[in-house]
Amino acid sequence: MSDPFEQMVRPHLDFLYGLAVRLCGDRTAAEDLVQDALLRAFRAFPGLRNRERPRLWLTRVLTSAFHDRVRAQGADLMDREADREFDLFDRITEEDPFPYSDRVHLDFLDLFDDAKILEVLQALHPDLRAALILAYVYGFTAKEIGEILERPLGTVLSWLHRARKQLERELWEYAAARHLLTSRTEARV
Repeated sequence: MSDPFEQMVRPHLDFLYGLAVRLCGDRTAAEDLVQDALLRAFRAFPGLRNRERPRLWLTRVLTSAFHDRVRAQGADLMDREADREFDLFDRITEEDPFPYSDRVHLDFLDLFDDAKILEVLQALHPDLRAALILAYVYGFTAKEIGEILERPLGTVLSWLHRARKQLERELWEYAAARHLLTSRTEARV
């Protein structure tokens, strides 16, 4: 392995693929996205001045390729009102889907394995999904996410807040639609 590009990229391939699967929700689409991102990175590599943080740069390239695909599909609208109306903590407390539990919120989260979470994530707006995954799966700071997504810190913080709200709503709707909650709760949905 003597090629400088390959030396820089190889240690991050699993990371890029994992991120792409979470963003796309589909392994085939993720493979295409990683391939597209690596091609873009290869073309930009000769002009790359700062090579000290390759993961951050490769993440930026991959998320940029992801957003280009999303824009090409026309899925770039956000429903701001729906985000404000739902609070999972309040809904669980009000609906009490686990009446005999003393850990009702944890019981609710136990309904979801990794595959279900991945499915629910696909319902989020792509920008919000990307910010949420970068923050809570990969541990990037809000400032780093701003660098990756090329957005101001305030926008990233707003996206993270809205992403959490959308995720809460989607988790509840997913559980209700798949009869994961008690019949008493389902009747109210």
